[in-house]
Amino acid sequence: MSEPLHVHFEDLAVGEVVTLGACMVDGASMEVFVERFSPGWDVSYGAPDAMVYALWSRLFADKVSNWAQSKILAVDGLRYMRNPPAGELMRGRVTIMGKDPVGDEKGIVIAQHDLLDEAGRLVFSCLTRALLARR
Repeated sequence: MSEPLHVHFEDLAVGEVVTLGACMVDGASMEVFVERFSPGWDVSYGAPDAMVYALWSRLFADKVSNWAQSKILAVDGLRYMRNPPAGELMRGRVTIMGKDPVGDEKGIVIAQHDLLDEAGRLVFSCLTRALLARR
């Protein structure tokens, strides 16, 4: 898979692991996020679940911006394992779990997404189903 070429349905293989990159839980951003979206959350507990989701969503959106993806059909099975503290660096990865061609023009890709902390512990995971164009 080479970038910046568009990634199509056929370019992804079942079992393939795609790195999403990394992001840090910024303390100042966490305080603003909590104030606006999670009032009452104590920042000493770490980033609230909604912020963890937003960080994953941003990593994923940045990664797939060059993919021939027309739509995310579902985000299921969300698991929040821990709330990372300010300053924690998280790395994202996507594992392609399955593919299902839908006619000659598109296919569905089923993927497992994980955010891991600096120690390699799972912070967040979910499953997605996305519609990608075929070549």
